[in-house]
Amino acid sequence: MSFSPEAVIIQPPIAADASVIWLHGLGADGHDFEPIVPHLGSAVTGHVRFVFPHAPMRPVTINAGNVMRAWYDVVDADIARRADAAGVHESEGILSDYIAAEVANGIPPERIVVAGFSQGGAIALHAGLRYPQRLAGILALSCYLPLPEAVSDGRTPDNVKTPIFMAHGTQDPVIPAPAGEHSRDLLLDLGYEIEWHSYPIPHSVCPQEIEDLSRWLLRVLA
Repeated sequence: MSFSPEAVIIQPPIAADASVIWLHGLGADGHDFEPIVPHLGSAVTGHVRFVFPHAPMRPVTINAGNVMRAWYDVVDADIARRADAAGVHESEGILSDYIAAEVANGIPPERIVVAGFSQGGAIALHAGLRYPQRLAGILALSCYLPLPEAVSDGRTPDNVKTPIFMAHGTQDPVIPAPAGEHSRDLLLDLGYEIEWHSYPIPHSVCPQEIEDLSRWLLRVLA
């Protein structure tokens, strides 16, 4: 599966000087987080292009092998054994291609945020932390770090300076909060800058979370 230009794209009213590439969760598509954009405020949306790619279609083991949009196969309920490593690396390549497309459109890496929810957040973390240049930031919602050893091996002096926003629901039954907290602590130990938020919600987002991430986006894309 290779890079496809198909994505939901929301252009700002003026020429974009920054981009957010936002990956959806398992079984959703690029339209999933499209409705959030108007709630981020004109200070962000007035100059930022939002790109919402669609994950490839693939069978998902934990869902009886049913074919759906997924950034990688989910092979086990246990977080430590959940991610299909080949799929994670494949989707890392897809996200890197989207970054390259934004760079070709005049947006430098340090003006690009990679973002995602759940499985999409896992890919944003994995790929963003291994990207060879400093990005504007990594936005990781209700997720975990799928291949921690790959991030430890792939970090560079430039990308270790990339700011990270992580948020998790304390009542999340899909990716329990301790999984996100463990990933946060691992990244803090590696020297990354983490802004952490938790909310009394399940596997979802809430208005306060949107407000908090809007403030963070305004800061890193100022």
